[in-house]
Amino acid sequence: MPDHDAIGAWRRLRDRLAHADRAARAAALAALAGGIRRTAISTIHAAGLGHTGGDLSVTDILTTLYGAVLRIDPARPDWPERDRLILSKGHCSVALYTTLTTCGFFPADRLATFAAPMSPLNGHPSRRAVPGVETSSGPLGHGLPVGVGVAVGLRLRGSPARTVVVLGDGELQEGSNWEAAMTAAHRGLSSLTAVIDRNGLQQGARTGDTNDLEPLADKWRAFGWEVAEVDGHDHLALLDAVTAPHAGSRPRCVIARTVKGRGVSFMEDRVEWHHKVPDAEQTRMALEELR
Repeated sequence: MPDHDAIGAWRRLRDRLAHADRAARAAALAALAGGIRRTAISTIHAAGLGHTGGDLSVTDILTTLYGAVLRIDPARPDWPERDRLILSKGHCSVALYTTLTTCGFFPADRLATFAAPMSPLNGHPSRRAVPGVETSSGPLGHGLPVGVGVAVGLRLRGSPARTVVVLGDGELQEGSNWEAAMTAAHRGLSSLTAVIDRNGLQQGARTGDTNDLEPLADKWRAFGWEVAEVDGHDHLALLDAVTAPHAGSRPRCVIARTVKGRGVSFMEDRVEWHHKVPDAEQTRMALEELR
């Protein structure tokens, strides 16, 4: 069930952000992101399971999208004209779940069940189990192809809704993404935006050591996409990049340069925190740094 108190608070925040100056908007989004990071750390520690580093790197992206961009209604998660957010890097589900509770899609106390037997809050999100989740994800390389199909379907219906796909950079080594990118450009899907959490790390190694992606922006341009490169922890830069008017019919790619483990000094840019769970002392230290 939706959390109507949280929905009311989220709506008030959205209204305040819409009328705030840039400095106040940045401060409000930063505060929101800080709370999401702290809750994510606590949730992962309690469950003994999660992808801590990636949850922390993607938080500012999700905060900006849900806090200031997406046309959604948490009280009506199946509203036909809603924007669709697809988290292709589904292993970072805790960041998504925490963000959804902040919007009020479901009560925050349900986070205590993350990864427990029979809990709807699985390690990878399920659209059949969790309100606000648009696509079941986890197998990498699937989110963008699904997003292309969603964008095509919305256009056939004459819907103004946007589709936003958040990808990890490691999964760009999957060829399915580039087939989808080619199709999106061919169809002129200007309602489709891909946001890449470019933290430079994947499970076990740096992306450049596994299969170098650079020059990444040039690759997307060559596939017919409009491209912006931003600091993925700068909420206003993200907001500007995602909401800028389209110059034509091309889909948009936002390459968000991020830091894995953002906000916790001993986790930042450390490959082992891709799939490492903080112990009690590490959790205490992380929460202290994130205050």
